[in-house]
Amino acid sequence: MDLSTITLYFTRYGAIAIFVIVFLEYLNLPGFPAGIIMPLSGIMAARGDIHFFWVMVITVAAGLAGSLALYVLGRKGGDLFLKAYIRRFPKQRETLEKNLEWIRRKGCVGVFLGKLIPMVRTIVSIPAGVIRMNLLKYIISSTCGILVWNFVFVGAGYVMGDKVFQMLGMA
Repeated sequence: MDLSTITLYFTRYGAIAIFVIVFLEYLNLPGFPAGIIMPLSGIMAARGDIHFFWVMVITVAAGLAGSLALYVLGRKGGDLFLKAYIRRFPKQRETLEKNLEWIRRKGCVGVFLGKLIPMVRTIVSIPAGVIRMNLLKYIISSTCGILVWNFVFVGAGYVMGDKVFQMLGMA
């Protein structure tokens, strides 16, 4: 999905498009880069198409929904997936076990920090589900991490406003 397509969806469908696209991005699906989606939401707010507060509410809700889907995936099927993965890639066993142990030790702080690291932020939910992290603690730590991440990127789009569109020749 390219920038003009995402822009078209955002313009045509507004808040619904923001929610769906951010949800899909938090599911770690290819083609939905946060570095484009989040700032574009901020640009919409800067243009007055939607209030910044609502962009934050929508993106955090979408991020949490996507994260919860991966958490449930990890909780319900993570053990089966990990066993199959280790059978296929036995050399990865130690790395996987270290990562799971890190989440066990760090708990909420690990999930929060994981939500702030590119590439890790979308998949940290699966090991949290695998280790059966307390759901309420998971939700709180995820929400806090998602809020910080989204605020930085949506805020950047808001501050940059139409300058990005002008640079890309889309203004």
